[in-house]
Amino acid sequence: MKKTKISFFEIDEKWRVDMMKRELPSTKYQLKFTESKLSESNASKHKDADILSIFIHSKIDEKLLTKFPRLRYIVTNTTGYDHIDLEVCNKRGVKVSNVPHYGENTVAEHTFALILGLSRKLVPAVNRTKEGKFTLEGLRGFDLKGKTIGVVGTGNIGRHVIRIAHGFEMKILAFDLKQDKSLENHYPLKYVTLENLLKNSDVVTLHAPYNVHTHHMINGKNIKLLKPTSLLINTARGSLIETEALLAALQKNKLGGAGLDVLEEEGVIAGEDSLISKNIERKELATVLAGHKLMSLDNVIVTPHNAFNSQEAIMRILTTTVENIKAWQAGKPINLVK
Repeated sequence: MKKTKISFFEIDEKWRVDMMKRELPSTKYQLKFTESKLSESNASKHKDADILSIFIHSKIDEKLLTKFPRLRYIVTNTTGYDHIDLEVCNKRGVKVSNVPHYGENTVAEHTFALILGLSRKLVPAVNRTKEGKFTLEGLRGFDLKGKTIGVVGTGNIGRHVIRIAHGFEMKILAFDLKQDKSLENHYPLKYVTLENLLKNSDVVTLHAPYNVHTHHMINGKNIKLLKPTSLLINTARGSLIETEALLAALQKNKLGGAGLDVLEEEGVIAGEDSLISKNIERKELATVLAGHKLMSLDNVIVTPHNAFNSQEAIMRILTTTVENIKAWQAGKPINLVK
């Protein structure tokens, strides 16, 4: 029997490799693993793949797809799929599946970790005590109870954020083009326009997908609507926020703080030994440097795209990836994206 060839990218832990080998036996599948993201430089090593399993940093466009003549299926280990050119995949007859439900509560919990980190000034407080200093000067925070949270995007993650916010006894505003009226029946929630939400929220948290319509949905014009004491949280996609506008608002004290698990063009920010990747395009440089300045501000918390990263969520990702592959192999693909 001809084996299905699968190449796994961005998989860097042995236990994950072992799980895939166990769930996808060598009698049916031929597996390849690499810690690297998929790119033009390593595509030739996987050109005979029937299936590609990728993560967010593997950008798939038309040029890259031409290097995989046998490719029939892509499974992304993410909910979002803006890193894949679906139109080109459709033209080439390549199906794409995602992992639609793995981190709703996980990302929502990280969202509140960022909110609490800022509202209670946890980072400067911890840093101060590590220095052996126990003064309280400059560490006074604020309660979440009674404050208004504006949730932009009320899908799977946004609903969990709303549930948690209700537990904190916060007032809740929401914005979504597709309003879920059932939420208004369960929580003291009101759908409003984005402008209304920005004007009246003490905390604004973004949970919208990234596409041409949501690019820079928070920008130099509407960021001015936020209260100067407000917090802006982003655990969705970096490009939902115009970085330069956010930096300017923070530097001019027009915004209380920001909690970011994602940055614009985060893929071009390398490790601490090399801030900027060698092949960075000039048009990306300003955005990257602005992002770096954000990381140095006292009222900003940046985490390394880590909101999804709990043990339980990773297991859900891997389990769903296996289910996606087996369903496709059986001719009944699941979790297909359009």
